[in-house]
Amino acid sequence: MSEGQVKIAIDAMGGENSPYKVLKGVEIFLRKEKNTKIIFFGDEALINETIKKNNLEIFNFGIENTCEIISDEDSVNTILRSKKNSSIYKGLEFAKNNENSGFVSSGSTAAIMILSRLHMGMIEGIDRPAICSLVPNKKNYSLMLDLGANVVVSGSNLFQFALMGFSYYSIINQNHKPKIGILNIGTENNKGLEFLQEAANLINSSFLKDSFIGFIEPNKITSGDCDIIISDGYTGNIMLKSAEGISNFITSNLREIFNKSLINKISYKLIEKDLMKLKDQVNPDIYNGATLIGLNGISVKSHGNANPIAFSYALKQCQNFITNDLNKKIIQSIKNL
Repeated sequence: MSEGQVKIAIDAMGGENSPYKVLKGVEIFLRKEKNTKIIFFGDEALINETIKKNNLEIFNFGIENTCEIISDEDSVNTILRSKKNSSIYKGLEFAKNNENSGFVSSGSTAAIMILSRLHMGMIEGIDRPAICSLVPNKKNYSLMLDLGANVVVSGSNLFQFALMGFSYYSIINQNHKPKIGILNIGTENNKGLEFLQEAANLINSSFLKDSFIGFIEPNKITSGDCDIIISDGYTGNIMLKSAEGISNFITSNLREIFNKSLINKISYKLIEKDLMKLKDQVNPDIYNGATLIGLNGISVKSHGNANPIAFSYALKQCQNFITNDLNKKIIQSIKNL
């Protein structure tokens, strides 16, 4: 990264419970990252009022006033033509035009995708961006992409996702050679749709072949045997939402079971430490912050219902991508082909 202070442009108005959750998340983030410059985009009066009302200790920040709000119901034409003074539009514009900067929002996924591509464009050699995030497993975590940006893909797109995932993984775990797998309905070479077969052939014909373990089934995602999981956005998004739903189902049922009787409450106390360890391992807050990887810039999407702690993790993700030159690593991977 070139010399200069890291700057993060933040959509203060997107998602549930904003701007409070955004501002509180920034306060948490700045406790450790004191040298990062924060620029809020949104209703300036409301932002200042929220900071003052909640006695938030936020420093080294600026505010750019915007007066338009993008909703989940807005069409592509509305987003592009009629919402040019929105917090997402202006925040992404800032991130594109300033070195060592990135953008974070809990707002509309569609708007972030459309406007990120408009302002930042694509890295040369990459056709489409992918939503990329960490998912927990038995050993630690895996990297998965695409999680919803592309419903229909080609084998070439999946190959590019593998390149980008490999570059991303080199940032978060420099001392481990990652294993790459393609999500499929079976592990046999002749299983799955044609574009999956094409992607496997392309990976095996590149420098990634030594890391490629072939196809993996959905029931092996949490095993920890695969570090980078490649998928089309349709399948990846369904898998992610299914896993979240099952996790919530199990958690809520466990809570009811342990509160059912005195004996159950005592049983909970006996294994409380182990349960807390498991809870921390699958805590969605620490995995918050999915990057739109492949853009010629840094754009991070936080969950719309993220709490302040989760939002602070999205900010940390953004800072890591900036300071570790994620896009430079992707460009180098393309040159190695």
